[in-house]
Amino acid sequence: MLSNKFTINDFNKKYPDDDACIAEIFNKKFGSLKECPECKKPFKYYKVNNRKCYACQFCANQIYPLANTIFHKSDTPIRLWFYAIFLFSASKNGVSAKELERQLGVTYKTAWRIAKQIRMLFEENGKQLDNTAEADETYIGGKKRGGKRGRGAENKTPVIGIVERQGSVIAQVTQHTKSSVIKPFIKNHLKIGANLMTDEYKSYGTMTEYNHQKVNHGARQWVNGLAYTNTIEGFWSQLKRSIDGTYHAVSPKYLQQYVNEFAWRYNNRFYKSVFHFLVANI
Repeated sequence: MLSNKFTINDFNKKYPDDDACIAEIFNKKFGSLKECPECKKPFKYYKVNNRKCYACQFCANQIYPLANTIFHKSDTPIRLWFYAIFLFSASKNGVSAKELERQLGVTYKTAWRIAKQIRMLFEENGKQLDNTAEADETYIGGKKRGGKRGRGAENKTPVIGIVERQGSVIAQVTQHTKSSVIKPFIKNHLKIGANLMTDEYKSYGTMTEYNHQKVNHGARQWVNGLAYTNTIEGFWSQLKRSIDGTYHAVSPKYLQQYVNEFAWRYNNRFYKSVFHFLVANI
């Protein structure tokens, strides 16, 4: 479990029905307004009965807090959406659509869509690392019995990543791991001049923009001074265990969403209220 003091009892008390969930979204999106955007009078809105909107008590201007959110145009009760988010927040290894189907009592198609939309909340953009970092690649997908493992394996999707020691990770699904992909990825996400640690894979070459040090795994060398890739390999192991144990298999088409989810979990591993963080970013 992630460090999360918000329990299921707390959830049930705070969000007993759809109105409480909608009020939470309304307050987060519009609670700081001082005046009505339409009539400019003091901001005093009330919930319209049996509708997912609020109206100004002076001019009756209506605000739909669910517009442009993951709930938009969904017929599923908002409380079930909130409960699904709670399940994601309380899990370290993710939540499958089959689990949501069982927990929410919805169809598999609905559960799959809910899970897909929730994973959108895990996207992080514009992050750049600037301390000692490790870069590496991994390969995710069905294992071919008797076939090659790792680099060059068939039916697997490559993922490249870079992690700052004691910091954040950034990972990206790609079609190949040639230098034309790996080097721009590193330059986009690691500050020039930082310490860069990799293995001997030829696609890294010698990156003179960094203090680039290597460890030679081919020669069974795992540590070479400050050079090692144990941190990023630990993230890959967690990612693969979660995918294999929770989802069993992931289509390459949607793999980036799952990678985003587990990168977010890694980067926010010390956050104490994951549920409220996710709701705040709906």
